[in-house]
Amino acid sequence: MKLNGSEIFVHCLKEQGVDTIFGYPGGSVLNIYDALYKHREEIKHILPSHEQGAAHAADGYARATGKVGVCLATSGPGATNLVTGIATAYMDSVPMVAFTGQVPTTLLGKDSFQEVDITGITTPITKHNYIVKDVNDLAQVIREAFRIAKEGRPGPVLVDICKDVTAAVTDYTPVQPEKPRDVPMGVTQAQIQQAADCIDKANQPIILAGGGVGIADACEELLQLINKANIPVATTLMGLGGFPGTHSLFTGLMGMHGTKTSNLAVSNCDLFIAIGARFSDRVISNVKRFAPGAQIMHIDIDPAEIGKNINVHYPLVGNVKLILQHLADKVHDQKRDLWIEQIMEWKKQYPIKQQSEGALTPQYVLEKIDELTNGEAIITTEVGQNQLWAAQYFKYTRPRTYISSGGLGTMGYGLGACIGAQVGMPDRKVFNIAGDGSFRMNCNEIATAVEYQLPIIVVILNNHVLGMVRQWQELFYDSRFSSTTIDRGTDFVKLAEAYGAKGINITSNEEVEKAIKEALASRVPVVINCEIDRDEKVFPIVPPGAAIDELIEE
Repeated sequence: MKLNGSEIFVHCLKEQGVDTIFGYPGGSVLNIYDALYKHREEIKHILPSHEQGAAHAADGYARATGKVGVCLATSGPGATNLVTGIATAYMDSVPMVAFTGQVPTTLLGKDSFQEVDITGITTPITKHNYIVKDVNDLAQVIREAFRIAKEGRPGPVLVDICKDVTAAVTDYTPVQPEKPRDVPMGVTQAQIQQAADCIDKANQPIILAGGGVGIADACEELLQLINKANIPVATTLMGLGGFPGTHSLFTGLMGMHGTKTSNLAVSNCDLFIAIGARFSDRVISNVKRFAPGAQIMHIDIDPAEIGKNINVHYPLVGNVKLILQHLADKVHDQKRDLWIEQIMEWKKQYPIKQQSEGALTPQYVLEKIDELTNGEAIITTEVGQNQLWAAQYFKYTRPRTYISSGGLGTMGYGLGACIGAQVGMPDRKVFNIAGDGSFRMNCNEIATAVEYQLPIIVVILNNHVLGMVRQWQELFYDSRFSSTTIDRGTDFVKLAEAYGAKGINITSNEEVEKAIKEALASRVPVVINCEIDRDEKVFPIVPPGAAIDELIEE
């Protein structure tokens, strides 16, 4: 059948099973928006307050559901406003397709109104990107974009579409969506046996579970391996939920803000097994002093990650789910009594502790959210102290429940992601844990949540400063608090109410339970402003350049 480019765009989205798109209209995408209007019963369009909100919402939708997130913006500033969200998704391996409008082909390269080379700008932060100049290429490009975003190590793909392409007419033939190519196990049975033998011989092994465990849907396989081989498990920030936080062998986060148990285990292990993790600087700290007596085994889908930051003795590149499945079959049942006894002793000796007594504390707030939701909530976060408190004090038992900007560290990420997660998972309670600094950046998205009647709950841990930066200034810059105090007198309760949300202010631990219960019962967005002390800190912390076990604990 004959269709114009905009109708082909919508039909291709429907082919791919897209039910939601987050976008902001503009001149170069007017034809697309006209087609979306005609198909509004089939594809829900969510209009954010800012294009960056669209990108973060598509990202949060993808992380919460496991589907591909989709966002759309016009050319020029609309496209560039997506860039931070695309980079965020790229760093954390999130499947997303970002569509941008472009000036007509006849105006390309002429510094036309709202023209920008968005494919050039996003080349380093996408798995692949396209500019479509011919309507005959459009359908195939969209189909390829979705396949690439999903297959292998997921990530964002950008498709830039010239405006005249959206109006041009050509033949369209519907096709069944192409399934992502299966990732082969990638290793031989001999390599699996060698790895299994290594695990069996180890006296003091430790596993680091990264975000790749959840992405690969390998959580059950990891649990089977652990229960058989009896190995303690730590996680990266992105790995939270990939292994039950309530499991007796869970040691907590590893790295700069890891538990002392996890970091001591690394420093004393004889076998370090990283699964779906990329050995970021926030995990390994001082490279030369990381796991000094250990053999290193690295299981990952991406060969580029092997040996990039740490020398690896046992590289296993391929399908993480299949590799863990085969490893679990080949390893023998182990007790490792002395090692497990040591781990349990460290856990008892070095618990994560609340820092302040008698005041409203972020730790108490997070623990109460965990308790009142039975650990079933989806938690999105901003970046900074709030992000780490949310990681430390809520027990994540399932994947896709901790949604945060790990690699890029994007302040302003959490609220958009919270909206996307709530749209994708309407039957779940979704909280955004925010600092006041991050919340200010994209607080206009509260209007989006109100318009679409999304019962999200935003918890602002409000210390009137840029908390994490201030913490570093105090610990490592002799308390020279340069430009980190933001006590501007903003009333976040009134701000929430001005947008049409419910606002609640609390100043003591005694008020926390009532506020959370009220928010959980609400059918409108709720903003809970928690007035906490500006000197509340995230501990433990490994100082820059120190070994991973040289933590400051208080």
